[in-house]
Amino acid sequence: MAMIELNDNIFGSETASGTVLVDFWAPWCGPCKMIAPVLEEINNEIGDKIIIGKLNVDQNPNTAQQFNVMSIPTLLLFKDGQVVEQIIGFQPKEQLMNAIKHHM
Repeated sequence: MAMIELNDNIFGSETASGTVLVDFWAPWCGPCKMIAPVLEEINNEIGDKIIIGKLNVDQNPNTAQQFNVMSIPTLLLFKDGQVVEQIIGFQPKEQLMNAIKHHM
C-alpha cells in the first residue's frame, strides 16, 4: 500500500482506526528528507499491516498545533485514534521498526 498524504481535513478520519504512523514534516527540513526513504522502506516491508501517512506542517498547521508538534520530523504512532508513541528527530530504521512492532 502506498503512503498517504494527510491534511487537516482528513486527518481525524484517517487515524481513527488501526495502526497509523504519521510523519509531520516540511519540504525545507533536512532531517525530514533523511527519514523519508526510511519510511518508504518500512512501508514496503509492513505496509499491509500499518498505514504510513505524511503531513506537511506548513500546509496543515492546525493538526500540527493540535498535537503540539514543535520540531520536525516528529512521528506520531496512532492506535485506533490514540497517540501511543511519539518519536522526535531522525531515527534509524531498526529503532522505528521496534517502536511500530511494539504497538502492532
